Amino acid sequence: MDPLVVAPEAAEVVELPAGGAFTLLAEANQTAGALGANRLRVGPGRDGAKPHYHALSTELFYVVDGAMEFLLGDRVETVAAGGLVVVPPRLPHAFGAVAGTGADLLAVLAPGVERFGYFRRLARVQHGLEPFDGLRSEQDRYDVHFVDAERWSSLRGAR
Repeated sequence: MDPLVVAPEAAEVVELPAGGAFTLLAEANQTAGALGANRLRVGPGRDGAKPHYHALSTELFYVVDGAMEFLLGDRVETVAAGGLVVVPPRLPHAFGAVAGTGADLLAVLAPGVERFGYFRRLARVQHGLEPFDGLRSEQDRYDVHFVDAERWSSLRGAR
């Protein structure tokens, strides 16, 4: 594998509602499958991801700014700027900005899975341009397997 350098102006930015955005940094095919990386800016109190798990990969989150709530199995943790979360394969998880604040986080998935297409589609879902259920048929392709999580729904459902 050759080194990968992504200049800020070269990264694709996929806009989300309420001031959020995905910045697509490294796709698995650019890292010989070692990892995938993106930066996620989440608007105040907004969800970053519904409850899901990854069958193949570990996911690392570094909170760059703001504060995030993370569902990790059946527990919820609040993580402020400078905090790190590592989610092992098959552990259901979800995350979103704490109420009243936005957040910025770096997410790394290892080994990498081709997921830039997923982030583009997710943006279309959040903008109301396509239904969420369309992503369900792509769960294996993107290694994002959605689950029901009552604890997350009761915590975040009113937002």
